[in-house]
Amino acid sequence: MASGDFCLPGEGMEVLQQVCSKQLPPCNLSEEDLLQNPYFSKLLLGLSQHMDESGLSLTLAKEQAQAWKEVRLHKTTWLRSEILQRVIQELLVDYYVKTQDTNLTSEDKKFHETLEQRLLVTELTRLLGASQEREMPPLLGLEKTDLLELMPPSEDFMWMRSRLPLEVEEQLKKKCFTLLCYHDPNSDSDSETLKAAKVWKLAEVLVSEKQQCQDAKSQQKEQMVLLEKKSATYSQVLLRCLALLQRLLQEHRLKTQSELDRINAQYLEIKCSAMILKLRMEELKILSDTYTAEKVEVHRLIRDRLEGAIRLQEQDMEKSQQVLSTYEVLGEEFDRLVKEYTQLKQAAENKRWALQEFNKACR
Repeated sequence: MASGDFCLPGEGMEVLQQVCSKQLPPCNLSEEDLLQNPYFSKLLLGLSQHMDESGLSLTLAKEQAQAWKEVRLHKTTWLRSEILQRVIQELLVDYYVKTQDTNLTSEDKKFHETLEQRLLVTELTRLLGASQEREMPPLLGLEKTDLLELMPPSEDFMWMRSRLPLEVEEQLKKKCFTLLCYHDPNSDSDSETLKAAKVWKLAEVLVSEKQQCQDAKSQQKEQMVLLEKKSATYSQVLLRCLALLQRLLQEHRLKTQSELDRINAQYLEIKCSAMILKLRMEELKILSDTYTAEKVEVHRLIRDRLEGAIRLQEQDMEKSQQVLSTYEVLGEEFDRLVKEYTQLKQAAENKRWALQEFNKACR
């Protein structure tokens, strides 16, 4: 999209980022995206003026608020009747639990029996009226007049009715004290007057704590959005770092590979020479441990004598060759000279072999 001449000021950019993060969470746009698409940013700013913080239009938000108000009103009314119904049922349950208690007075028994009878008849009457409204046959063939005959006497009912608020109040007070001790265990040892004072403020404390929880959830949601943005940025930076590392490896490591190979070759060559010198040193050490100085001197004298003898034999052999060359033309006399020459040559070879073996032994 072409940028044109429209541009966002710094403050407008901050407002637009808040709109994208709160009112339009699916629009996960960065500052760079908003700068590259200024007309789209202008459109988002225009839409934000017709939306609330949750992303609904102002009209729908108003209707939703009114609907929730009515729901809360009906819910409050239903909860009042439901609480009263359950408290009365708990009174009857507690009564049956205490039936084994001999301390129950006749008035207590009369109150609970009258209350139970009244509740049963009222419930049956309601069920019977519901079946008649649906044009169904009467339940067990009963009529409302049959059930009204089971009502307790009016005097007992009026007496029970006058006492019922006190019993309900006492039951609700116990429940409030139980809730208070659950919320603040230290209040268990307080007096009844102090507990009543704390219960009076308990609703405000619970509302305050609920508001704190909601604020914490909102902050957590904002932090999660911020974390997602930072995670995306971190991933992009990490990919760029990996690309840079790959390029460094390709450009620098391959250039220095030949130099590293040359240095390794030199190192191996020097190491090989050192191993050869070490082997030669071990060989010389073994020889020095095997032959003493006296033995070496004796071997040197023997070698000198053998070398002198070899030289004499070589001189004799040379003379014989000269003689053979002179008498080469002779017949039988030449054969005799050849045999003599052969014997001299064998003797010289034997002495030369002995000298070689002696030199090997000296090394």
